[in-house]
Amino acid sequence: MPVALTIAGSDPSGGAGIQADLKTFHQFGVYGEAVITLLTVQNTRRAGRVEVLPAGLVMEQLEAVLEDIPPAAAKTGALGSAEIVRALARAATGFRFPLVVDPVLTGKQGQLLLDSAALGALRDELLPRAALITPNVPEAEALSGEAIRGPEDLRRAAEILRGMGAQAVLIKGGHLEGEATDVVDVLLDGGEWHEFRATRLQTRHTHGTGCTYSAAITAGLACGHTLPAAVARANRFVHEAIRTAPGLGGGSGPVNHHAAVS
Repeated sequence: MPVALTIAGSDPSGGAGIQADLKTFHQFGVYGEAVITLLTVQNTRRAGRVEVLPAGLVMEQLEAVLEDIPPAAAKTGALGSAEIVRALARAATGFRFPLVVDPVLTGKQGQLLLDSAALGALRDELLPRAALITPNVPEAEALSGEAIRGPEDLRRAAEILRGMGAQAVLIKGGHLEGEATDVVDVLLDGGEWHEFRATRLQTRHTHGTGCTYSAAITAGLACGHTLPAAVARANRFVHEAIRTAPGLGGGSGPVNHHAAVS
């Protein structure tokens, strides 16, 4: 059975973080492992306390996983501190599997999950270790220093981020303002461009979409798919997961992690 690893924070409401990642791995037929970086207090309506774990404890979890059940692919989510980012970047120099970096800066309710020092460490030390980085528009702006207002801006920012060392860059266009009926995600894989289009869905139930998307890509890589194929499959899954969201919670509810994989 393919094995995938998530290195991320915990969401007790189950819609994002390691809970979303493990559900997604399972739906893709992949055995999931989890290294926890931080604990949050949140639900679909509010966010509260964030407790970041000591970097040493995070690395002990990682070492235990790698020595016994090494993954075929791994991803990161919310990392919480510069110390964790730097320790993970050092460890990643020895990874024999692709690392997908989802640069989570804030939670859906606006809670800060990565401060400025940690962002700098992610950009300078972890990004060059990434097989793929998957920022949304605000995250891509923060990392690249470029304002993103349209499709051409997505490509320019992707080129900047790849120039910083990431092997491939996927920028998700869902946060672009305007009246476009489609959401366009742009992938720069080596020197090749790929676009992934999906009909924009009007819904408040989008909690954990970024986590789910990157986890689905990681599952695809663990199964041996090419990066464009893994992204295409993940894109279809996330769209269906949003479309069939179960309507749970009084705020930004979770997507449907039981959605069909096609």
